[in-house]
Amino acid sequence: MRITVVGTGYVGLVTGACLSETGNHVICVDKDQRKIDMLLRGETPIFEPGLDSVVHTNVKAGRLEFATDLDASVRASRVIFIAVGTPPREDGSADLSAVETVARRIGRAMNGYRIIVDKSTVPVGTDKRVKELVSQETQHRFSVVSNPEFLKEGAAIDDFMRPDRVVIGAEDDEAIDTMRSLYAPYMRRGDRLLVMDPASAEMTKYASNCMLATRISFMNEVAALCERLGANVEHVRRGMASDQRIGEHFLFPGVGFGGSSFPKDLLALVHMGQEIDHRMTILESVTAVNAQQKRVLAEKVKRHFGGDISGRTFALWGLAFKPGTDDMREAPALEIIDSLLEAGATVRASDPVALEVAGELLKGKVELSEDPYAILDRADGLLLVTEWNAFRSPDFDRIRDSLKEKVLFDGRNVWDRRFVEQHGFTYYGIGR
Repeated sequence: MRITVVGTGYVGLVTGACLSETGNHVICVDKDQRKIDMLLRGETPIFEPGLDSVVHTNVKAGRLEFATDLDASVRASRVIFIAVGTPPREDGSADLSAVETVARRIGRAMNGYRIIVDKSTVPVGTDKRVKELVSQETQHRFSVVSNPEFLKEGAAIDDFMRPDRVVIGAEDDEAIDTMRSLYAPYMRRGDRLLVMDPASAEMTKYASNCMLATRISFMNEVAALCERLGANVEHVRRGMASDQRIGEHFLFPGVGFGGSSFPKDLLALVHMGQEIDHRMTILESVTAVNAQQKRVLAEKVKRHFGGDISGRTFALWGLAFKPGTDDMREAPALEIIDSLLEAGATVRASDPVALEVAGELLKGKVELSEDPYAILDRADGLLLVTEWNAFRSPDFDRIRDSLKEKVLFDGRNVWDRRFVEQHGFTYYGIGR
């Protein structure tokens, strides 16, 4: 099948690369010439495990190409995926300007029947808006499909190639049959393709992310209560997870969630409710709890030092919002760093892959190093913010010998409290 994917961001590039992996001819289009030049040189503009290999293999095989000419790419393809950004506006609503611009341009460029697929995360009703805009630009027949992505950063290739489910929101048989054929190679273990109306498909994406965010904030509230009542949230978590009705996923307390999806999808769903005078009370609370949780670790640091950390230096391990990515959008580390700096402290930080992104965001406010041990020298404490595997079993003797103050602030409950205390540390976790 001949496919065009508009947008070479996280979703668009993963989608295009994985679709080409199963034999389709895919053109990834972006208006950003810099991105396209990088891709043509064999460089990927985002960090995602396994993506480089998939892109290189399929470019070499002639199945994957990159271009800035949207019109030619639309004319060359039967299926066009819209995978452009939908960032939040100030009021929390999704900014659909990029989606709308692409829809109009697709309509003007069409020279026959096309299937237009909304892959971007878009509010309920966007399929109708896309239909309206395309119809204004063309007399050719077309279909619009809602096909939300469910990709976890750090595991996106596996998520696409072995999906839990593929959601298709469409109203005509031709489009549905085409989408079934397109996703058939990923369904060999069983048919996990769910067909529904477009509005339900659009809502499924938001509802899924908001449910996961709710579980995280709920556990962070439980953790705060555990600290005050003398319970251990790790024991509580395991007790809850053993209940098959609850399960084990997304029950880990920590320093809050970040990334490109959960924060903006919460705001968007709350805004959708506001537009029809329906208050999403639980989701408002989820957002508030998460904002509060991002301040917890810095507050523990301040309390340990009697409220005054001016002139002190702290080492921080982990900058990306989660392991497996260099994405720092809404990363808890940013708020923790700002809180420490505002209190007069100096911060040194290390991360396995996010240092380049961090350098652009932090603009020299923090000393960055590829070597996590180098930043420990004479520091007043170590904060673990992102639970990269490389930080799970570090050399605690070396850490102890490097730090001036032997205190650990474990924002992900990765380290065994009794073990590190036996090594001479004062330990602070979340809800323990």
